[in-house]
Amino acid sequence: MKTITLSHPLQMMKHEQPRTVMALGYFDGIHKGHRKVIDTAIALAKQEDAVSAVMSFHPHPSVVLGKKQAHVSYITPLAMKKKLLEEMGVDLFYVVEFTPSFAALLPEEFIDQYLIGLNVHHVVAGFDYRFGQFGKGDMAMMAEKAAGAFSQTVIEKLEMNEQKVSSTLIRSLLQHGDVSDIPSYLGRPYTITGIVVHGESRGTSLGFPTANIGETDGYMIPANGVYVVSATVDGTEYHGVANIGTKPTFAGVREPSIEVHLFHFQKNIYGKHVEVTWHQRIRSEKKFNGVEELIEQIGKDKETALTFFHKTQASSCILDEKELM
Repeated sequence: MKTITLSHPLQMMKHEQPRTVMALGYFDGIHKGHRKVIDTAIALAKQEDAVSAVMSFHPHPSVVLGKKQAHVSYITPLAMKKKLLEEMGVDLFYVVEFTPSFAALLPEEFIDQYLIGLNVHHVVAGFDYRFGQFGKGDMAMMAEKAAGAFSQTVIEKLEMNEQKVSSTLIRSLLQHGDVSDIPSYLGRPYTITGIVVHGESRGTSLGFPTANIGETDGYMIPANGVYVVSATVDGTEYHGVANIGTKPTFAGVREPSIEVHLFHFQKNIYGKHVEVTWHQRIRSEKKFNGVEELIEQIGKDKETALTFFHKTQASSCILDEKELM
């Protein structure tokens, strides 16, 4: 997949770009609804002997346009978004630098410069896609203003469990720690990446050494609490438990930290990138009446996680046996 960063005003010429089927959206999460849009664009590109493309924006529009939000946490930061799109088979990824001047474009200017101007033959977008200054443009206006320069496909709302599949829904689940519900909408368990940093080594003194995960690349972090997780280190996956919180038993800290205890793991991984996958929330973070009570609870949390993975592996074996029948 080729990635092209676009800055406004656009300098590229139509004749320089391949004939393209373009999927439009912000696509934070690349959830099942997003995938329907992108997969449709890929399929149509193959049918029409064109290049499949995705256009997204960076940073998040609310960072540029919002009066209060100077930072936004992402379900899929830009690097992860690129990785997922490449795995899906997208040919070309346009990343538009979202600036005040770009945001001020009239809908017809966006169509002329960023669609017709990039040799787009067909557009695929969700039913609620908006574009242009103040979001004035919608898919009906796009069809009108394009005046036959390109055709379009509108993907209708995707619902599951009587809820619209959306980044907003997934963010709400993360805010409440409901990570076990996320795969139904995201299409995969929620995963973040970070770097292992030095901590207070308190976990080691308690008999449960932990990897402290810092520099999480802008990912949205689940709610405080204890979770069943798996972590990939140097290409190998390990099972474990993770705590997100402020360590209230030990006077507490202001900013939440992420500590991961991996089972049967004794390597020194300071400075390494780790991918942490969140499977299930075990409990809320709480203040214990002393270290012994905390150690006892951590042991119970570990047993809960071991039971989770045992059941998951048993279920996987049953599914494999059915596939062989």
